[in-house]
Amino acid sequence: MARSISGLHGTITAKPAKLRRNGNCKKKPYEPQDALDNKKALREIKVVAKHNRESDEYEYDSSDEEDLRNTIGNIPISWYDDETHIGYNQMGEKIEKPKKKTEIDTFLEKMEDPDYWRKVFDRQSGTDVQLTDEQVEKLNNIASGKYPVVGYNPYEPFLDLFSSEKSIHPIDNRPPPKARFIPSRDEMRIVSRMVHSIKMGWSKGPKQKEEKKVYDLWAAENLIDHKTKSELARMRMHMPAPKMPLPTHAESYNPPEEYLFDEDEKRKWEQAEPEDRSIPFMPRKYHSLRKVPQYDKFITERFERCLDLYLAPRKIKMKLQVDPSDLLPDLPNPNDLRPFPTTLAFYMHGHIGQVRSISVEPDYGELLASGGEDGTVRIWMIGAGRCLKTYKVGGPVTCVAFCPVSSKTLVVVAYEGRQISIFNTNCGDKLICAQTEKFIFEVPVEQSEGKVNWRRIKDRIVLEMPNEVRQVVWHSKGDYLASVAVDDIASSVYIHQMSKAKSQCPFTKRKGHVQSVAFHPSSPRFLVATKIHVRVYDLARCQLVKKCITGIKHISSMVPDVQGENLFVGGLDRKFVWLDLQLSTKPWKNFKHHNSAIRGVAYHKRYPLLATISDDGTAMVYYARVHVDSFKDNEIYPVKRLRAHKMVRFHSHCCGN
Repeated sequence: MARSISGLHGTITAKPAKLRRNGNCKKKPYEPQDALDNKKALREIKVVAKHNRESDEYEYDSSDEEDLRNTIGNIPISWYDDETHIGYNQMGEKIEKPKKKTEIDTFLEKMEDPDYWRKVFDRQSGTDVQLTDEQVEKLNNIASGKYPVVGYNPYEPFLDLFSSEKSIHPIDNRPPPKARFIPSRDEMRIVSRMVHSIKMGWSKGPKQKEEKKVYDLWAAENLIDHKTKSELARMRMHMPAPKMPLPTHAESYNPPEEYLFDEDEKRKWEQAEPEDRSIPFMPRKYHSLRKVPQYDKFITERFERCLDLYLAPRKIKMKLQVDPSDLLPDLPNPNDLRPFPTTLAFYMHGHIGQVRSISVEPDYGELLASGGEDGTVRIWMIGAGRCLKTYKVGGPVTCVAFCPVSSKTLVVVAYEGRQISIFNTNCGDKLICAQTEKFIFEVPVEQSEGKVNWRRIKDRIVLEMPNEVRQVVWHSKGDYLASVAVDDIASSVYIHQMSKAKSQCPFTKRKGHVQSVAFHPSSPRFLVATKIHVRVYDLARCQLVKKCITGIKHISSMVPDVQGENLFVGGLDRKFVWLDLQLSTKPWKNFKHHNSAIRGVAYHKRYPLLATISDDGTAMVYYARVHVDSFKDNEIYPVKRLRAHKMVRFHSHCCGN
């Protein structure tokens, strides 16, 4: 019997394990209550730990919800191949495309992930999906030409319709009769009769029809062996005579009324020489074909035809095999030239009648000023399309222009009644609006002299002009502005200075009917466009610098680029030209893409975009890049035709208009 030693924590048995292994001890050793409680608590702790480990949400991976991260719906993903996003979420926001893995990331994932071979890319969710064993087995079956259903057996036993029980012996084991192996006596009699008729010559086979022989009477003429060298040369150089033209409607016995001559046309045809007549006969109308008389000029026409065939020499003219695509210029892909306006954003309704002029805030591009024939000027918020302010003037508006300086919220408006109004828009920063209001009241309108009368009416400055004003443009510094009158007179152009309230006429002689003017963006030069020419004047030296020939019959609009070295001119004869002032005085490029007169030209200040607007209701957008390097040629490509537009101005900060 084993000894037991009682200690502080319970009883310790000396040899219980050995006795149990030998099977000599069937009774468990005595354990105190404290040890049992400790073991029970330890088992509960393990169970709780195991339960927590099984319920840990990070121990397993579920992709049920990850597959639906892109809530774009069941639509073709190919719609967004050329876009930077993959669709829109429930809030209408763009969902960016997932970043593509580089070749290094793909190689590392292939080497580190043992399940890489069973992962495929899901374009709908934008993630990698791991195939299950069943899916892999299905793919293997399809690749090997088996049934895609896993475990499908096409050769399963089926129910026999004759007998459902399997047996090793046939049901009917009777041998076939002997008569099946003996020749029939009736067939023997028939065969014997046929043999006897053949021997006697009574039986004859079907007669074969002889084919009729066809003889070619001219076969010898086509044989080259019997031809001489001169005959072969004539065969090679043979040119068939040109066919006579087919008759027209005028040669009909019952032609339409529009083909018959009236008295005036008949008199002109009779007085003209025979070679000058458009047709050699006079069309006549008959009610029936039997009433048509004999053609009196039939012999003459046959004789002239014979003379043409006999006397007129013929010549073989080789036709050039030119691919039409080789004649077209190589144009870049329009998607590579983005951004440019493509679709209509929204309409702005508010004016009654036509909108004659618009102008965009030059610095921030948040405001748009429009003037209509209803005598109102409206200030719009471009982002929302909401009308912020409405100002009334004394007549239909002809031109509206924002001040190009960001420290002044000024708008100049020219309207019928020989007046120009300058007022504060009161839109934007309150401090800038207050400074602009102060600037308007500090303008010394009382000291104005000359033909232009400066007046201050309430919160605006009004200039009374001697003639109706067609156009008003600002200088880049915001202190000068120029106006163009409608009348063809020497004093049709005026330059006004805001800080001194003075106006002066730079020309004393008439140089042509002025259509448009513009200030040079960076140098003291003044651009004047008449009907067919563009003149460049130096304001510092008061002399003509350059006279450009546009090739346009009637210029309607003109705008310089940001550097002022290029001019874009549009005309009423549907022509649009690009003038490079450093290159030549003649147009560098000219286009004719509109079906009606061009009314406006606009050039973007930040993007290489150019647009022309026409009376045909379309706006043509061009990609026009001006290179600073003089060794590179400028680029211009038509990229988009916008429809249902009246006037155009480019937005100063984005690619919209």
